[in-house]
Amino acid sequence: MSIVKYIGVDDPDLDLFESQYEVPEGMCYNSYLISDEKIAIMDSVDPRKTTQWLNNLKTALNGQKPTYLIVQHMEPDHSGSVAALLEAYPETIIVASAKALQYLQQFNENLSAQTLTIADGDTLSLGKNSLKFIAAAMVHWPEVMVTYLESEQTLFAADGFGKFGVYNADPDDWACEARRYYFNICGKYGVQVATLLSKASALKISKICPLHGPVLEGEKLSEALRLYNIWSKYDVETPGGVLVAYASIHGGTKEAAEKIAQLLKEKGASKVAITDLSRDDMAEAIEDAFRMESMVLAAATYDGSVFPPMYYFLHKLSIKGYQRRRVGLIENGTWAPQAAKVMRAQLEAMKQIEIVEPVVSIKSKLKQTDLPALDALVNAIVKR
Repeated sequence: MSIVKYIGVDDPDLDLFESQYEVPEGMCYNSYLISDEKIAIMDSVDPRKTTQWLNNLKTALNGQKPTYLIVQHMEPDHSGSVAALLEAYPETIIVASAKALQYLQQFNENLSAQTLTIADGDTLSLGKNSLKFIAAAMVHWPEVMVTYLESEQTLFAADGFGKFGVYNADPDDWACEARRYYFNICGKYGVQVATLLSKASALKISKICPLHGPVLEGEKLSEALRLYNIWSKYDVETPGGVLVAYASIHGGTKEAAEKIAQLLKEKGASKVAITDLSRDDMAEAIEDAFRMESMVLAAATYDGSVFPPMYYFLHKLSIKGYQRRRVGLIENGTWAPQAAKVMRAQLEAMKQIEIVEPVVSIKSKLKQTDLPALDALVNAIVKR
């Protein structure tokens, strides 16, 4: 029988995670209880769900008291109930990295607690079982530690291997919301994620317990490791895939985007996704941009620049580390098209971005005379 119990909570009423990412199914905040001669709690939860979490904890403790609270990550959705835990169980020892303990005071002024500082490679005996701590700086905060329970070959992975949604949301389709989560939460830190994967490869891991999303084991664990290896290296997950992302004011640019998406499908692109940057979920557009081999951007000119939804999309791609991709450009303008110039400048500030020629420039609405240029751009994209 496992010595690990799940005591996390769902937050199905949450509309925006981190006040920016749509979560139609809500979110879960995972926490675990490890029962041995000494009892360890793995992380707390968001203050929105403190009461429910403490009730889950009380039930799991069954009259006992916890010895340790392991704080792997100080972001408030995981440490927001630390003060409440200490009110209920004041003798609990907070175990965390030095930087995490610093942040703990920043989030909780005048918090009084017994603490134990741990560093990379340290171990903590619970009796018959021990926890090993592994530094995971910038996955995706600098204080992060992950924790390995060798006796059960279990890795408690902090925000690594997380996903959007409640605990049992879409159990057969982990990758969809895990991908959107990864590139929007951890995407900038591919190098650091790869470093953590390298450390983890030296361990025997049969189960990963993340702070968001389901526990991963068996085939799901293997698939998660495969995808994280691709994502952390900024490799292409869908070879031959193309994202068409457009920002249209009055519909002319949208028509051009829909036409090129049609041509891409007809000429053999393995997968084509199309997104309206003014209306669709921006986080999903970010996800698809990283997933696909190529991207076509279609945008209207606005105030002598580019229509703001496109500018914001490219800004988000930049700060998330978008790189090593091929991008085609379509601009629209009634009297002085400038969108392609602005988009090119934003893209050139990113790493290893190839601008695919020709750049297509239309005036107000797509016309028959524009089709050869669209056709040429499609040929240039699909030929590889």
